[in-house]
Amino acid sequence: MAISKPTESELEVLQVLWESGPSTVRQVNDQLNDPQTTARSTRRSTGAPREVGYTTTLKIMQIMFEKGLVSREEDGRTHIYTAAVSEQDTQSALLQQFVDATYRGSAMKLVMQALGNHEASPAEIDEIKMLLAQLEQNQSNDDA
Repeated sequence: MAISKPTESELEVLQVLWESGPSTVRQVNDQLNDPQTTARSTRRSTGAPREVGYTTTLKIMQIMFEKGLVSREEDGRTHIYTAAVSEQDTQSALLQQFVDATYRGSAMKLVMQALGNHEASPAEIDEIKMLLAQLEQNQSNDDA
């Protein structure tokens, strides 16, 4: 199943749902406006925090429901929203779209760019080596 590409605002809502679990619009809106949550958001850390209105959050979540990004259950007059897509599947789909669009599908070019722009610590280099060894092992098993 192809994941509908979430907008930046939708991704923020998904991050709240992934972290907090099933939530009402009010709970999501409160998290989006929480200064501690705001500090973790890369988009908002580059500028002044913004206040997200309740009706804006409601509209975003209604659109997300229509796109299949969230599911909802009624509890009386309240709707409880749950992420309908996993964090890992969403990250994988967004990364693949990014690699395809930016690096013409070359994961190697992405990795080389990332390593060239970031001084990796010895621990990070060791983790990369272990990941490469694991990928080689998996490939050997697939070839056998």
